[in-house]
Amino acid sequence: MDLSNQKRLAADLCKCSPKRIRFDEDRLEDIKEAITKVDIRGLINDNAITKLNKRGVSRVRARKRLVQRRKGKQKGPGARKGSRGARLTSKRAWINKVRAQRQLLNALKGKTIDKKLYRELYLKSKGGFFRSKRHIKIHLEERVKK
Repeated sequence: MDLSNQKRLAADLCKCSPKRIRFDEDRLEDIKEAITKVDIRGLINDNAITKLNKRGVSRVRARKRLVQRRKGKQKGPGARKGSRGARLTSKRAWINKVRAQRQLLNALKGKTIDKKLYRELYLKSKGGFFRSKRHIKIHLEERVKK
């Protein structure tokens, strides 16, 4: 039974592609007899002819990738588009480094180091003397040995 004409008319009425038109299997006889747009419209209202939802782009892969990225994966050279400076500006890197160092010095103040030494190390940190928190710890160990 050829229902391509009915499918075309239904697609026109639903303002979609004929691919998205579905006929109810139990009402195929009624659909076959419908030859005008008015007949088809009546069948659409009776749910004998239905319009399928649009197919979208699945986000499953994108979500999976995002989970991996949050774990720190998939960030190798092949995934990078910007230069090192564009991904993390030198200023932002400096801010992160100095904040971490100041946090460490604050934690050590009063316990391991006195106020005077704290101030000295703080100013050295501010001046860019230390490369990292680890460098501060190594510096302190050497100072204690002397």
